[in-house]
Amino acid sequence: MDLQFAVVLLLGVFFISVLLGLHIVYALGMASIVTALYLKLPMQVIVQAIVGKLGNFALMAVPFFILAGELMSVGGISDRLIKLSRSLVGWMRGGLAQVNIVASMFFGGISGSAAADTASLGAILIPMMKKDGYDEEFATNITMTSSVQGILIPPSHNMVIYAVAAGGVSISKLFMGGLVPGMFMGLCLMIYCMIAARKHNYPRGDAFSLRNVIACLKESVWALGTVLIVVFGVMTGIFTATESAAIAAIYAFVVAYFVYKDAPLSSLKKVLSNTIRTMSTILILSSCATAFSFLITYLQIPQMLAEFLMGFAGNRILLLLMINLFLLILGTFMNMVSIILIVTPILLPVVTGIGMDPVHFGVMLIMNLGIGLLTPPVGNVLFVGSSVSGVPIERLAKTILPQLAVMVLALLIITFVPAFSMALPNFLMK
Repeated sequence: MDLQFAVVLLLGVFFISVLLGLHIVYALGMASIVTALYLKLPMQVIVQAIVGKLGNFALMAVPFFILAGELMSVGGISDRLIKLSRSLVGWMRGGLAQVNIVASMFFGGISGSAAADTASLGAILIPMMKKDGYDEEFATNITMTSSVQGILIPPSHNMVIYAVAAGGVSISKLFMGGLVPGMFMGLCLMIYCMIAARKHNYPRGDAFSLRNVIACLKESVWALGTVLIVVFGVMTGIFTATESAAIAAIYAFVVAYFVYKDAPLSSLKKVLSNTIRTMSTILILSSCATAFSFLITYLQIPQMLAEFLMGFAGNRILLLLMINLFLLILGTFMNMVSIILIVTPILLPVVTGIGMDPVHFGVMLIMNLGIGLLTPPVGNVLFVGSSVSGVPIERLAKTILPQLAVMVLALLIITFVPAFSMALPNFLMK
């Protein structure tokens, strides 16, 4: 049998299936089955690879982080985080836009989901911004772009999935590695909003009051506890990332239903249903992507790609630019989990071959795919933002370009300055 034809068959069936509009799960599964049959591989070998990957202990953290995020989404957390953010930055020119960004830092760190951030905060902040005289496109776009920074700030279930796909990368280091880049991206968006606010004469909020900040902080302290549990628990070594996920879920349950009491217990059914639905999707994707990755490795595609890319190893800048461009393009038509599971085993040997730390690459990968959440045709956050605000996707896709440019600039800085990703984990977790 011709291995080169098998490579063409695997990739060809996959990409044709995607272009025909098949769900990514079916595209991965069909390509894997057709290629395995052509190669006459025993199916039990692929099944063993899938079971081995899904049996990874670190993967247990994912459902708990998703559950914690769902619980915090229904527990009245959004209102309190917005109040806290408004007390901190609402006095600035374009104050509500700044509030949006800071609230996303808090909420994204709690939920770990850009879509949940956009839906929860957008439902409150977009109408407020429109009432204050902001363009509806600007209000929606800043809500969407600021939500992406949250997937870098711990806890992030996408970081856990990357750690599993990479095989042995420390989840704790990934959490620490994503913290500074997530905040840096938020800072870049805040600077952009300051410039845009002056240009369009967007209003200021109330004057800064330390007493108001302290009052809002007291009200929000329970909400912020989830992030503190994960970050400081993992950082100090009190418990592992998986243990912190379970503790965070229990804590979120207590806060949502017994401390704030904003959500009725009847909403727990929806919370569990959403968690199961999300986790089921991840597990099905992981199974099909593992089979696909197994065949990619079997056909030595990573080695072929590595040989091609290592031809640019003498020009590290060009190589990293090519990888970033490749990931940005993939992010426009594939979902995040699929890309993480497929490209990690392919690209990780390439970047480590030029001396890039797997933690730094993980942050770069997640940032690229986060930007992909904002681009059609598959940009999930773009669809959520459109449905929340009522602004057509076509208008959002055109007006979001300046903010995407800011995010790409932040991505390039983090790509070429490893200290952004590595300084904190190297200092705290020697």
